[in-house]
Amino acid sequence: MINIEDTAFGKNDIRGIYGKDVTEELFYYVGIGYVKYLVEHSKKLPSEMWITVVQDARNHSPALAKALIKGVTSTGANIVDLGLAPTPIGYYSEVVGINPMVTDDNDIIGALIVTASHNPPQYNGLKMTFNGQSFNEEQIKELKEFTFNEMKIPQIQRAVGKVNSYDLIPDYTDIMVKNFGQIGKGIKIVVDSANATGGVVAPNLYRALGCEVVELYSNPNGNFPNHHPNPSDEKTLTDIKKTVLEEKADLGIAFDGDSDRIGVIDSKGRSISGDKLLLIYAQDVIDKMKGAAKKPVIVSEVKCSQVLYDTINELGGEAIMAKTGHGFIKSKMKETGAILAGEMSGHTFFKDRYHGFDDAVYAGCRIIEIVAHQKKKNPNFKVENLLTPFDKVFSSPEVRFHCENELKKPTLEAFEKIVKDSPDLFGNKIKEIITLDGLRIIFDDGFALIRQSNTEPVFTLRFEAKDKAQVEHYEKVMVGSLEKILKG
Repeated sequence: MINIEDTAFGKNDIRGIYGKDVTEELFYYVGIGYVKYLVEHSKKLPSEMWITVVQDARNHSPALAKALIKGVTSTGANIVDLGLAPTPIGYYSEVVGINPMVTDDNDIIGALIVTASHNPPQYNGLKMTFNGQSFNEEQIKELKEFTFNEMKIPQIQRAVGKVNSYDLIPDYTDIMVKNFGQIGKGIKIVVDSANATGGVVAPNLYRALGCEVVELYSNPNGNFPNHHPNPSDEKTLTDIKKTVLEEKADLGIAFDGDSDRIGVIDSKGRSISGDKLLLIYAQDVIDKMKGAAKKPVIVSEVKCSQVLYDTINELGGEAIMAKTGHGFIKSKMKETGAILAGEMSGHTFFKDRYHGFDDAVYAGCRIIEIVAHQKKKNPNFKVENLLTPFDKVFSSPEVRFHCENELKKPTLEAFEKIVKDSPDLFGNKIKEIITLDGLRIIFDDGFALIRQSNTEPVFTLRFEAKDKAQVEHYEKVMVGSLEKILKG
């Protein structure tokens, strides 16, 4: 049997350090295991399958994509290599399709996307889709079983599948321009692609929509020489905030490493958190659906402000809470028939006028459209004008508390016991404890949250209350308790 670690198989994707958790050998067998999964669930022969492969800008992505393609085609299945492109281009290729001449008139059955998203340069990974949906936790477990079963048996020579190359970005751009027209006329934006994948599509698209675009770091470079590609981290937004102010831009748009997460900067050079951004989109969608027979369902996750949920419901929508993670959000959208969803991290999912997957470039089109529409009614409009519901509370940014992966579960269990044994721990009456994803401890004036990161050795903490002092108190209590637990 071949000795390959299974540490990279997570809840939402495959991800780990290149050369340790993630290797070409692993990806070769994942390619075979993925086709085995498709055969099991589609009842198609490998020779009938066409699968797209996309890669991000990381230095080792080409080698991993090559190994993955070799594994897939060794089964007789066929590949369309889409090259370096945003993750949503992979999703788009399956949901919308590509030029039928490339696939011998066959549909795309799934997409394989080589990326580690926002992780540091030494990481890499893989996102997978089938039947228009990202793999969830159970599907990844099944894929892992198929993959490691293949390692146990001798590999026989099969008919090798085809590999065709295709650039889908021009097709995608043409459709966006057709759908949105010249919405960006009179709008000035700063676009920071962080030397990742956004630069190969977003700046040109937004110009085609009529925007005046100031570009930052559009050239892909797997070393990410200017800053880390993670708009959830305020430290990565220094340059775009400064440029928005210098250029007197209407807003700034920043992308993560694979362009499925968006960060938005307002006209005052301040970042808009994911829950605030979702409320902007939600107000627009709900307003356009007034009078509909069914309330528009909007899904978000446990880290988001209570203001988001309350305001959506007050405006006539139906707000639903889900676990954090793009796989969980997409599953909840499908289950509830939601037309919009979003996470604190900037993943935003539009079923309204789009296909339901997280596409930050598309989300950028929607925020441009909203700002342009409002500016036509009021030339002095600023995007921050849509966020007044948040004025009544103070919400912390995400707090990252380091904890080794193997210690997360026992630490969280120990903290939950402390909270239940000491209901006055926070000095405020606990109304409810939501255990959907970690612990969301609800008070009259806000909440305190702790949950395990799906991708890194950290707990994510977040706090909300009537003022900053109370938020800082909640954080001090939780962090102090966690430190005591870890010290033993």
